[in-house]
Amino acid sequence: MRTTIGYTVESIGYVVGGQGLVSFASQALFGTEWGWMHKVVDLPSTAYLGIVAVGLALIVAGVKTRRTPQHQTVA
Repeated sequence: MRTTIGYTVESIGYVVGGQGLVSFASQALFGTEWGWMHKVVDLPSTAYLGIVAVGLALIVAGVKTRRTPQHQTVA
């Protein structure tokens, strides 16, 4: 179960971090809004860097909760 949770949290982290990065880049560099994050919250462009940090934290938490496979001995 922990392996599944770790992969799930990590996957959510990739999506959240990617959307935060896309939203920051689109507002800061192009003055437009890309992705779906701007439809959920209306933040200034620098606040999306915080969303990227949250995504990175979820990725790290997901990787740390994974269990290494146990080696099975063959009888």
